[in-house]
Amino acid sequence: MKLNTQERKKMRVRKKLKKNVKLDRYRLSVSRSSKNISAQIIDDIKEITLVSASSFEKDFKSLKKNKSELSILVAEKLAKKAQEKKINKIYFDRGMYKYHGRI
Repeated sequence: MKLNTQERKKMRVRKKLKKNVKLDRYRLSVSRSSKNISAQIIDDIKEITLVSASSFEKDFKSLKKNKSELSILVAEKLAKKAQEKKINKIYFDRGMYKYHGRI
């Protein structure tokens, strides 16, 4: 099976992360499109999503913010949800995106 460039980048980053992962941490995965951004905290051992936040939610649709401000609001909402579930140790999976701008 031949992977395209984006999938290879994503797998390369995830492989490096999982090499150094400890069992007491969860993965924060970020994905973005041209207009929206979403993030989720994933338990890789059980393969389930624990907490997620997205700019698709009703709270953010009525706001007239630019994309960078919107990503900050999504991150704050995700952090509040994670604190409610007592998640305080994560590692950041940037996926195929550079750690720059909205990521």
